[in-house]
Amino acid sequence: MSRFRTYRTEGVVIRQMPLGEADRILTLCSPDMGKVRAVAKGVRRTKSKLGGHLELLNRASVSVAIGRNLDTISEASAISTFGGIRGDLSRVSRAMYIAEVVDSFSMEGNGNRALYHLLLSTLLWLERTANLDLLMRWFEMRLLDCSGYMPELVHCVECREWLEPADHLFACDAGGVLCPNCRTASSGALLPLPLNTMKTLRFVQREAKFDKLESLNVPANILKDMERLMRTYIRHVAERDVRSAEFVSLTTN
Repeated sequence: MSRFRTYRTEGVVIRQMPLGEADRILTLCSPDMGKVRAVAKGVRRTKSKLGGHLELLNRASVSVAIGRNLDTISEASAISTFGGIRGDLSRVSRAMYIAEVVDSFSMEGNGNRALYHLLLSTLLWLERTANLDLLMRWFEMRLLDCSGYMPELVHCVECREWLEPADHLFACDAGGVLCPNCRTASSGALLPLPLNTMKTLRFVQREAKFDKLESLNVPANILKDMERLMRTYIRHVAERDVRSAEFVSLTTN
């Protein structure tokens, strides 16, 4: 890429930061280049030609000029603005959470097409589904799969024995469930995993597409257990707090 002065790619704007009086530093998740960080000059001005194309969560095609420290976006054209999300605070909060988690699991210069297509698919579903909480758990499970951190929910993560139908404990350090024999030897933090919650997580884990899950009616207590476990595990893997998770909690009915 260093041989060329400009390059083109597409991506979803997953982060933005003001720079000076009129500019922004944008982070895009792209399929071929991973995270792309670039300056959008004058984008905060009312008459900016870039402004409407590079809003947070927009999917856009961009032309980028290579700079010494930061690249600069010279052209942009919105492909999708996900209008079904905007104006609904509960959907916006979840979209912000999705963007922050994708930012945490993406790397500059290292494309992950599976992760990029997961991001697009989740935002499309977020526009129209009523099953928002289950969509978030599906997204988290698929993201962990794309990133190589899929949790082990069928066999004991230590001894590999099949897990008997019972309440179990989940070890974030080990990345999965421990059987009764192995849990006594664990020195890390263990999260309770009731049987019905584990069964539901297994079902979510098996489904590569959200279509078969959308109509699933999951009891509120199981949804809450799933949320607690998945967010704790993601925080452990990412080694950072996901700040927008609190925003989601405030907008949950």
